[in-house]
Amino acid sequence: MIVAERILKGLDAHNEKLNIDELKKIEGVGPAKATLIAAALEFARRRIRPEGLKISFPTDVLPLISNYGDRKQEHFLCTSINGANEVIATRVVTVGLVNKSQVHPREVFADPITDRAAAVIIAHNHPSGDLLPSKKDIEVTKQLKSAGETLGIKLLYHIIFNHKGYYSFLEHKEL
Repeated sequence: MIVAERILKGLDAHNEKLNIDELKKIEGVGPAKATLIAAALEFARRRIRPEGLKISFPTDVLPLISNYGDRKQEHFLCTSINGANEVIATRVVTVGLVNKSQVHPREVFADPITDRAAAVIIAHNHPSGDLLPSKKDIEVTKQLKSAGETLGIKLLYHIIFNHKGYYSFLEHKEL
């Protein structure tokens, strides 16, 4: 289990792209295991990739982000969406502390601009277990919605989640 945690940390640090050499640097992973893990990651990337997944409801994005639900630090994620409401990519924008994460529109929209995204979905986990948004969460949502309008990139959803459930700003009429 400890080796798996190290691999997950490596995936987070390298935006889910670890090559064999990076895998071999992880304690407990030798050349054979690194090759096997790299093959499994590539298989998953090709067969279970999110690109093209159609988003119609806030819950449609949960399978792409749920693996961050049990993290001990806040992870702020951004999913780029094309004009047909299909996923282009999901990325970690920032990793914060137990109860907060620094978020700036520049960082959130950098990749969606490059992706030529028509919309974004933002999400972050709450390690505390409380799914209700904080005042800061509400402020950040308003700021990102405004920045997106300026850029011509619509903020579709903001989701707060953990391993037990989620809170959707849209479903609570706060977006």
